[in-house]
Amino acid sequence: MKRIYSIFIALIIAIGLLIITKHSTLQYFTNQGHVFGTYYNIKYQASEDLHLAIQEHLLRVDSSLSMFNPHSTISKINRNEAVELDSLFINVYTTSQQISKLSDGAFDITVAPLVNAWGFGTFEKKHEMDTHQIDSLRNLVGYQKLHFDGRHITKDNPHMLLDASAIAKGYACDVIASMLQQYGSENYLVDIGGEVVARGHNKQGEKWRIGISSPEDDPTAQQSIQYIIATDTICIATSGNYRRYYYDGNTKRSHTIDPQTGYPVEHSLLSATVIAKGCMQADALATACMVLGTQQALDMIESTQDAACYLIASEGDSTVVLTSSLWSMYVK
Repeated sequence: MKRIYSIFIALIIAIGLLIITKHSTLQYFTNQGHVFGTYYNIKYQASEDLHLAIQEHLLRVDSSLSMFNPHSTISKINRNEAVELDSLFINVYTTSQQISKLSDGAFDITVAPLVNAWGFGTFEKKHEMDTHQIDSLRNLVGYQKLHFDGRHITKDNPHMLLDASAIAKGYACDVIASMLQQYGSENYLVDIGGEVVARGHNKQGEKWRIGISSPEDDPTAQQSIQYIIATDTICIATSGNYRRYYYDGNTKRSHTIDPQTGYPVEHSLLSATVIAKGCMQADALATACMVLGTQQALDMIESTQDAACYLIASEGDSTVVLTSSLWSMYVK
């Protein structure tokens, strides 16, 4: 009996030492760089620096979803080349179709011809637009005009173009977060161009702090923080019209294009921050909110049952904030 007891005690001590050794080898790393035309800033706790693995996964996303990469899956689809779809593209396409249906077409990855024509797309070259041209381009837009057979995408019109830029950054955050978990990291914050996935705690053992910026029309102005979220679990994305725009005469043209009207949106909603079950969903929903405007955005988010939003809108010379009923549940 004493021998069994001694073995049991020795086993407990060994397990304790193993746990102590494991935690003593863990440390926090910060990896930064540029991807998808923006920055990434990733902080995580691990036993080794995982920057090379992170870059490899980001490259996989770029190779699937970037319109700026001529060899990407989406670029080949846009050129009507025969290509077998990779799992990354399929995940984004499936979610895009779901958000398109939920938003009644406010989010639509086929909006690229209009985005390009208004000067916010791949080449940033604005065309002179008139009603006839817009109506012509609208014929190339519509998520219902895409068809997926499990391996390939077909388009009703070969001139249709796909643009995943309003969902790819959020998905990349999900991809990196999943990778970090596979490496055993339980504490991390993944920030790609302002879209964020966070879990656990920071180096100080505190909850991660995520700021929501105040909308500023001046793109050169330093961003101020309007709201700070302290959290240990979140997938969050923000979309806004206050950074990318130009004036067409006296008319302000924002980069958010309504797929149904063909025009840049003109309403009082300045930015939309969305929390969802995944950052991919949050990214797409935030874009849909910016297309819909304040009240329709609130209605859409309320209907999802697993998302929440923080909307900043202009009201005269001031701004107002509106949140969905679930915001307080997600942010405590």
